[in-house]
Amino acid sequence: MCKSWSRPAVVLLVLIAVTSVAQAAFDDDFTGKTLRVDYFHTGTAAEEIYSLDRMRIEGDWPGSRVWLLDGTDLGKYRVELADLATHRVMFSRGFASIYGEWETTGEAASGTFRTLEEAVRIPEPKRPAQLRLRKRTDEGSFQEVWQVKIDPSSRFVDRAPLPDARVVALLENGDPATKVDLLVLGDGFTSGEMADYRKAAEGVVTALFAEEPFRSRKSDFNVWIIETPADRSGVSRPRAGVFRNSPLGARYNSLDSERYILSLEDRAWRDAAAAAPYDTVIMLVNERKYGGGGIFNLYSTASAGSAFAPYLYVHEFGHHFAGLGDEYYTSPVSYESDPDVTVEPWEPNVTALLDPTALKWGDLASGGAPVPTPWGKEAYDSASRASQKVRAELRASGAAEEKLEELFVKEQVRFTKQLGDEKYAGKVGAFEGAGYQPRGLYRPSADCIMFTRDEVGFCPVCRQAINRMIDLHTMR
Repeated sequence: MCKSWSRPAVVLLVLIAVTSVAQAAFDDDFTGKTLRVDYFHTGTAAEEIYSLDRMRIEGDWPGSRVWLLDGTDLGKYRVELADLATHRVMFSRGFASIYGEWETTGEAASGTFRTLEEAVRIPEPKRPAQLRLRKRTDEGSFQEVWQVKIDPSSRFVDRAPLPDARVVALLENGDPATKVDLLVLGDGFTSGEMADYRKAAEGVVTALFAEEPFRSRKSDFNVWIIETPADRSGVSRPRAGVFRNSPLGARYNSLDSERYILSLEDRAWRDAAAAAPYDTVIMLVNERKYGGGGIFNLYSTASAGSAFAPYLYVHEFGHHFAGLGDEYYTSPVSYESDPDVTVEPWEPNVTALLDPTALKWGDLASGGAPVPTPWGKEAYDSASRASQKVRAELRASGAAEEKLEELFVKEQVRFTKQLGDEKYAGKVGAFEGAGYQPRGLYRPSADCIMFTRDEVGFCPVCRQAINRMIDLHTMR
């Protein structure tokens, strides 16, 4: 007698089989621990050198044991781990870096050399392997820029115990290997301010999971915190003449952009984070001054005391977690970009529209919205430039942070209405102006949290990109 199988049942069996094979592959190739490879990245805009610092064993591998090869094509760089004997690639991930941004600045173009700390985290291999770094070329393909041999039995692999740290779960939904593990660190919080840090971390959870698609996917996340008390309150603000030796090294004025917060002390924050299972990191700084940053597969930062902290938590995490690009283009940045875009950007929410008949997010395009999509760009640009002028005057005069926040609120009211009244508001098309470029780059929607501070959430294209990353991290 022949048994009849439904299509869903067959699909389920196939998925179970594929997952079992992938888990077996992980167990065959990896020990189950995390190997961190620290290295130095030195150079200018025209040349670069990579040099090994150290290899360090951390805790259990917190990432997926099924999603081993990265097919997203995201990031300026890609790390690959290949079996030394067979050259088979066992693991890969795309990422971006601070150096990758710095090399586009005027300082790098002038020939000034800098050295930055970097690291990649990979599953520890059972056998000798070769780690390769590849960098995206101007044409969009990846080219190998560095390789180093990894011998897991080597005495040069640091296996010292991890520093003692109390890891606290703010949200725990299951095994780190099948969840997105978010670690919320705090910098510039003294021992007496730990309650403020915890409140801010809880604010991250509230803000992030109030937005789709995070709200619907909350059960796919774990959220952890680790206390890293500082000797003095706050972090460095160089333009104000304020300098701190904060535990994680976060500081304003990164890449000489006043409100860009980054830590250049990669080893410091990674050593602190190593006690927790983490895929993603949000670093909160104990400051009122508006600021933040987000780099794909590195970390995101935000000023916990800002009135716009909830927006910063979500916007910057969009960069870090899903590789989303900035869609705004009227604010000043430190990057020197080519206005003639001839290669499609890798960010999922920005397109050069090189072929309007093959829209990057065509599967989400709204019927009736022409491509490119007309919108009131001149009126928006005029209003935005006027706001930028007022903002610059406020900063130059040393105005209180409250004055800037008042301006942001006025912008919210004005731009929410202006962009919401657009003929194609709420539609997915190709709206010119994105990625710091007023011309030649396009965003999917008239408004989005990656474009303005308006309370409109992520557009459909950004939501799709986020969902894709959640799906990959939670494969089982």
